[in-house]
Amino acid sequence: MIIFVAVNIKNMIKRETYIEYLKPFIGNPLVKILTGIRRGGKSTVLSMIRDELLSAGISQEQIISLNFESFSRVELTDGNRLYAFLKEKIVSGKKYYLLFDEIQEVSEWEKVINSALVDFDTDIYLTGSNSHLLSSELATFLTGRYVEIPVYTLSFSEFLEFRKTYLPQNQENNFNSYLRYGGFPVIHTANYTLETAYRIVFDIYSSVILRDTIQRNSIRNIELLERIVKYVFDNIGNSFSGKNIADYFKSQHRKIDTNTVYNYLNALESSFIIYRAPRYDIKGKEILKTQEKFYVSDLSLIYSAMGYRDRMISGILENIIFLEMKRKGYRVFVGKTDNKEIDFVCEKQGEKVYIQVAYKIDSEQTMEREFSPLLSIRDNYPKYVVTMDDFWNDNIEGIKHQHISDFLLMDNRKIFM
Repeated sequence: MIIFVAVNIKNMIKRETYIEYLKPFIGNPLVKILTGIRRGGKSTVLSMIRDELLSAGISQEQIISLNFESFSRVELTDGNRLYAFLKEKIVSGKKYYLLFDEIQEVSEWEKVINSALVDFDTDIYLTGSNSHLLSSELATFLTGRYVEIPVYTLSFSEFLEFRKTYLPQNQENNFNSYLRYGGFPVIHTANYTLETAYRIVFDIYSSVILRDTIQRNSIRNIELLERIVKYVFDNIGNSFSGKNIADYFKSQHRKIDTNTVYNYLNALESSFIIYRAPRYDIKGKEILKTQEKFYVSDLSLIYSAMGYRDRMISGILENIIFLEMKRKGYRVFVGKTDNKEIDFVCEKQGEKVYIQVAYKIDSEQTMEREFSPLLSIRDNYPKYVVTMDDFWNDNIEGIKHQHISDFLLMDNRKIFM
């Protein structure tokens, strides 16, 4: 059974980061497409775009807003019928704003969107929950005429805003709550127990696996897919390749082709269950093709499928930092320098940030392991060791040591101070 929880739109919390990013594109001829895992907040951002348009003086009649997951719109999931509907609604001489939620549910949707750009005066906003479907078909029909905006589950700062609004009486141990509950917005609109929260997330996960992974990619061996998911979940923060997974299954007397593993990993990426972090050779300044890392789009997916495990804490903290840097617009890599590894090399517009993540610096050996890779890099870009330590040195030879909750609340400007 899939649980859907309604949130009062009047109490909808604005996710300002996305609105600010979208504002420069409002009214221009590019198709704006919001991508991300189901129930991650895309529909809410689309509703906020509608509010922005109305506040800018756009009339209600000029905004056509459709959710293609609604049964009331099932007839419009046929591309020909959707185009006929638009042709009937749109009046010549006026600009119309099309807000289409879960566009991938429409057959030949890409032809409809292309025609809407050519035949009418439109400003178009779409959401979609399958990146492979969207990127491949958009590339074919809308080359150079679209911009993709990834929408992630709640950041720590957004989580605090939700808590302040929905659970003002429960402000203790905020980071620990974020760590255990994850960032799906629906989880933070009521005072759910962990058991109930994980049940809701598991139903989201099941829907994503079925609709955006299995059905969209015509996967037949569902049991194998689930085993690969659990392998990835169990190895968050560890480097591995498709061959490693294939070898693991062979050790359990299950024959599997490496190409099949990569096809399944690609399917999981396309449905936004996982993200890939490629390896980057810092000295050679090149992206390596082996031993990448994978992270989940929200930690609660792991907990709902496998339970919470203390032994995974280091990988879980890495996952949180990975997602935060993605939210901030960075390209995120796993760094390699000689025989040492740096958890993250983050790049944006020619700037870099280096980050090591650990649970706690509780010994000289741990300090050496976390600080020495950063000390070996001789450029002047910011370098951080991020942990959950209660006490620490603020700065060791230019490397900043910060509590993870403080780091998560820094904006890009503060990171470079």
